[in-house]
Amino acid sequence: MKIRALKFSLPLAIYALAYLSFTQKGWMVFAPVLFAFLIVPSVELLIPSNEKNLSDAEVQIAKEDRLYDIWLYAIVPLQYIAVYYFLQTVSNPINNQLELIGKISAMGLLCGTFGINVGHELGHRRHLYERNMAKALLLTSLYMHFYIEHNKGHHKNVSTHEDPSSARKGENLYRFYLRTVIYGYISAWKIAADEQRKKGKPIFNVTNQMIQFQCLQLVFIAAIFGVFGIFAGCCFLAAATIGFLLLETVNYIEHYGLERKKTEQGYERAMPEHSWNSNHFLGRLLLFELSRHSDHHYQASRKYQLLRHHENAPQMPTGYPGMIILAMFPPLWFEIMHRRMAKFQD
Repeated sequence: MKIRALKFSLPLAIYALAYLSFTQKGWMVFAPVLFAFLIVPSVELLIPSNEKNLSDAEVQIAKEDRLYDIWLYAIVPLQYIAVYYFLQTVSNPINNQLELIGKISAMGLLCGTFGINVGHELGHRRHLYERNMAKALLLTSLYMHFYIEHNKGHHKNVSTHEDPSSARKGENLYRFYLRTVIYGYISAWKIAADEQRKKGKPIFNVTNQMIQFQCLQLVFIAAIFGVFGIFAGCCFLAAATIGFLLLETVNYIEHYGLERKKTEQGYERAMPEHSWNSNHFLGRLLLFELSRHSDHHYQASRKYQLLRHHENAPQMPTGYPGMIILAMFPPLWFEIMHRRMAKFQD
């Protein structure tokens, strides 16, 4: 079973590619982006998806194997080391603008795939130290409000019009960006305010998590600008923006056009059929099984290595990297996904 857990060391290779991007010149600065959005989608078109689930015995072994957790914990120091190397690199003059774009894109990829994605996984854990790791990772993408909105907003309202993170049928990615970024942030403030009222405390108080998060982010940004300079600070802001837009693109593809029915008692329970699923092997590995999203919303407390395939869940035509690229071209996205939705509904 240790061999099964070892496969999740693959995502760490992206940090090696990012280091090459930060320290090298020429086409190597785009190595992480080319790997994630050219090589991986190409391979996934050739390799069939794997729908196999763990047996009951394998589930029990996987639950007890700490190596699955260690991979996630290792991301935290690696992410901050990457931020340091990135800032150190861009604080020195870079005459080639294309190389600068490559380095910012590499950092943005780390912010989205590790800063937010691993932060998402750890944010669902029951131990306080794991949830604090999640917040530390989200800080590197300046998207700490995600911790509140995702856990207490998105999982409650997923696949309804009350959820800013669920894309509606016919809504293109770029219109979705405006809605989800703005209303997701507002939703986090509302949730935090409600938490304060339940505790009998004023909204504008140091105990309000949203106030804590904003202060942490401001201190973090101020430290970056103060130590590495204005230009490096602006480059980091650009990378963090790429990171959270990657997250929102993933949100877009995960629930596009799917809706839960409303009854007199409220919305029906979130089931596997309310999230798009992908069993494509490489995408599952690189994103710590995030693409088995149908099961994640069905059992949010289930650890990534235990997520299951459901026969009644709608299936994406390819893995997450390929779907992200597809979403950037709305006419093509609508053509493919609307046909797949019709097939699933039939």
